[in-house]
Amino acid sequence: MTLDLLALTSRYHEALNHYDEATVKAMFAPDAVYVSKGVNGRITGRDAILTAFTAYFHEHPDQYAEDEGVEILSPSVVRFAWRLEATARSTGKRITRRGVETVTYTEDGLISHVEVIDA
Repeated sequence: MTLDLLALTSRYHEALNHYDEATVKAMFAPDAVYVSKGVNGRITGRDAILTAFTAYFHEHPDQYAEDEGVEILSPSVVRFAWRLEATARSTGKRITRRGVETVTYTEDGLISHVEVIDA
């Protein structure tokens, strides 16, 4: 099966931008790993990832991210340059982040690993 990495990742990012928890949950493999400063490090397991996402998007409800470039690294790995803006609910402080995100998919099209590196 050939994966459409651009379509899968676009759908994932859209679900994050409007934080649709059910859609995002269905995209992750049960044993997925997520690594990002935005969720305070490394998280293992779909349920733990969703718990961290829910907390993050509660604190940053207006987050909006845009992809600025894409590179397909292999039939199951895609890397995006990104930029996001959000407001912290607890402080009212506006944040801007930029970086690179690498997403690895299983052969069934589920996300198995995400690594987000801030620039």
